[in-house]
Amino acid sequence: MSDEAAVEVSPKVGEIIETIGGLTVLELAELVKALEDKFGVSAAAPVMMAGAPAADEGEAEVEQDEFDVVLTGPGDKKIQVIKVVREITSLGLKEAKALVDEAPKAVKEAVAKAEAEEIQAKLIAAGATVEIK
Repeated sequence: MSDEAAVEVSPKVGEIIETIGGLTVLELAELVKALEDKFGVSAAAPVMMAGAPAADEGEAEVEQDEFDVVLTGPGDKKIQVIKVVREITSLGLKEAKALVDEAPKAVKEAVAKAEAEEIQAKLIAAGATVEIK
């Protein structure tokens, strides 16, 4: 949002906007999930909106429905991480080892949020560092 087009908001709303602006993608996803749970709503766009014109970049992030799971590092338990990568991707040993060695590297691309979080949990449990983008 540019300063020229900024809408005047109360100081409280301004603080919230500043705080949200400083969050990582993972923290934003966690925030959205918490707000959905707290207020019983969904941030997903309605299906009938499919023909609508493209939204600006700010709205596109909120409505993102495909995520990439990126292995940022194998951690201390590289062998365990390779095993999990093989399980997730169905790659052979050599390919999975190459993927882990080349981190940061996408393990899975264009997956649903729930699947991305499940993959992230498995990799973290094996000792890897992972991001969802």
